[in-house]
Amino acid sequence: MKKIHFIISLFVLTTFIGCSSDDSSPIDLDGISAPTNVTALVTVTQDNTGNVTFIPKGEGVTQFRINYGDGTAESNYVSPGTTVPHVYKEGVYKAKIKAMAINGKTTEVDQDVTVSFRAPENLKVVITNDLSVSKKVNVTATADFALFYDVYFGETGKPEPVSANIGQSVSYVYKDAGIYSIRIVAKSAAIKTTEYKEDFTAKLVLNPSTSAPTPPNRTAANVISIYSSKYTNVAGTNFYPNWGQSGGYSEFDLNGDKILNYTNLNYQGIALADNVTVDVSGMDFIHLDVWTADLQKLETSLISKTNGERPVVKDLTANQWTSIDIPISAFTSQTNFKVADIFQLKLVGTPAGKNVFIDNVYFYKNVESLTVAAPTPVKAATDVISLFSDAYTNIPIATWRTDWSAATLEETSVAGNAVKKYSDLNFVGIEPVSTIDATGMTHFHVDVWSADFTEFRIKLVDFGANGVYNGGGDDKEHELAFTAPAKGTWVSLDIPLSNFTGLTTRGHIAQLIYSGNPSGTHTIYIDNVYFHK
Repeated sequence: MKKIHFIISLFVLTTFIGCSSDDSSPIDLDGISAPTNVTALVTVTQDNTGNVTFIPKGEGVTQFRINYGDGTAESNYVSPGTTVPHVYKEGVYKAKIKAMAINGKTTEVDQDVTVSFRAPENLKVVITNDLSVSKKVNVTATADFALFYDVYFGETGKPEPVSANIGQSVSYVYKDAGIYSIRIVAKSAAIKTTEYKEDFTAKLVLNPSTSAPTPPNRTAANVISIYSSKYTNVAGTNFYPNWGQSGGYSEFDLNGDKILNYTNLNYQGIALADNVTVDVSGMDFIHLDVWTADLQKLETSLISKTNGERPVVKDLTANQWTSIDIPISAFTSQTNFKVADIFQLKLVGTPAGKNVFIDNVYFYKNVESLTVAAPTPVKAATDVISLFSDAYTNIPIATWRTDWSAATLEETSVAGNAVKKYSDLNFVGIEPVSTIDATGMTHFHVDVWSADFTEFRIKLVDFGANGVYNGGGDDKEHELAFTAPAKGTWVSLDIPLSNFTGLTTRGHIAQLIYSGNPSGTHTIYIDNVYFHK
């Protein structure tokens, strides 16, 4: 059986590699995680035969194997979604679903299997409206002797049921809000089933339950904010001027977070204070975060004091925040329109009469985006111990984000050059596979880019000869801080190792730690990390 498994894995791997658009790109199989969300829908025929069917599923899975839990041989390896039949005697079993990723990493989950020739008893059903998604209904059913249940949600044209294991939840999103007759059928291995019916009202979710995404840190010169708690807003703005609009307005309070709320929206104005205009010709985008349960499109117009208004329409996604970034050029490219004296904005909803929440309305200049690769290193390869650089051969690194780090790591590239991106950075640890002997080196180098840091810190940790932190030797953390580094450009730090006060041996460097301010919120890009002579 192992031979079959490896043949299947080789076939999947070959297919995966063959589909790559860039044959030179390395494939880090070790970096692929073990499968997640592994489960199986388990159904049984209602004929007293004990014919059970497994349909396994999960994320990151190339193949499954099932241990039935009744002492019989395991199943063969099967692909996700494959139907796997098995015949049980009456009884209660604990099956095991074994899922395997492309690199051989596995995840196992237990699955209770009840095979009873008695009809389900004590059927209990809970039906609720989802708190976050409009017209979404969640159903959970439990019953003695039952293995699974079917739910008929009662929407016209949707006669097929949705099935779930007994005790697990099943969901459905209706096209329209309203009252529906929901029927639940609990099933065991018996011929007889047990049913429950309920007329239930699927409702619209009328307001967001989470705040809009937090805008990035931007310098004041690069933002003109109309409404946002992140930035300093233009003073005196009227968010409900009397333009004869039919809808209503309020400021919605979500756990202390204030959000504009327009109800029964046909059109709505946002007017700056009298005699106030903003020149947005130096900005690149206008940004809005929009939440709605049922509004399909939002038209945003910039209104100039001297040359009229121009609209741009954007689609919205229901039941979640839609972040809209409209290029200023989308307005100025329209005939004879200038944006040097914007004094009003107009919002138009399609279809009219819907409800919308809006936050983070601001113009911004996109200097914070990284488009240029870091400088190419010039040191000879023989004089370098490289951890990360396209210019050199890198030593093996165990992790670029230790499990005790407080940061999000993204492996990305800029202008075709690989970089490490750390967002929401508080601190992050990097560890090589083996300690680094830098006794022959004189400098540590790193290129770092950020749009928003005010301080950047580098810490080298030497574990000492025994390789255990706090276990003897030069086992101290040696940190340097760089205040007010240049923003929006690559900063090349070429640091004499002698500057790391107290770093005496340099023979067992086991950790590199980056941190900085504003702590926990800013983003940095890292490239060309190496020691050199």
